[in-house]
Amino acid sequence: MHYQWILFDADETLFHFDAFAGLTQMFATFGVNFSAQDYHQYQTLSAPLWVDYQNGDISAEQLQHRRFQHWADRLAVTTQRLNSDFLAAMADICTLLPGARELIQSLQGKAKLGIITNGFTAMQHTRLERAGWQSAFSTLVISEQVGIAKPDAGIFEHAFEQMGHPPKEQILMVGDNPHSDILGGLNAGIDTCWLNSAGRATPAGITPHFEVSSLSQLQQLLLGSVELSR
Repeated sequence: MHYQWILFDADETLFHFDAFAGLTQMFATFGVNFSAQDYHQYQTLSAPLWVDYQNGDISAEQLQHRRFQHWADRLAVTTQRLNSDFLAAMADICTLLPGARELIQSLQGKAKLGIITNGFTAMQHTRLERAGWQSAFSTLVISEQVGIAKPDAGIFEHAFEQMGHPPKEQILMVGDNPHSDILGGLNAGIDTCWLNSAGRATPAGITPHFEVSSLSQLQQLLLGSVELSR
């Protein structure tokens, strides 16, 4: 295989991330019937906060606080409690994306694997343990711990240091988000593969080296069963 290192995003690349289901489960413990309208309002607030976080304008702690401030006031609990309970619920309901288990199993022993995620620490180790992947990934880099989020090249440089600085041409970044995963990989000077399962148009100014529609197609690409043009 051409690449000695495959770096993955976590949410919606390896793990399904159903925020509505997680929020519904979490708020049920407070006696709240969390509705689709509630979720829309939450997303209206949360989505711009994630953009600010990825741009380095706010910290992970500020994101976690601000997205739950309204509900914390309403329920007379702390934002830290809501955030912690939400991450626990997300870990509890987590499932793998189709083809993820087969992909990781097929790559083990053929390349070193790593994860670079803008997600939060409390959820990552639990998900890896439940997937049986405690030893599958040589590198796990979490933006909350590093203090830098994708697409900043700094989080990739942190990963490269953990990896022992292999040649960049031997590293591939795989992710579903062109604005964080693909642009981040490009900023760091490594090859990228966009997992575009929804068939979205490529954003202007972001050109991945490869594009796949599924993890099974990625498996075929990496193991040489098919050829995809750069």
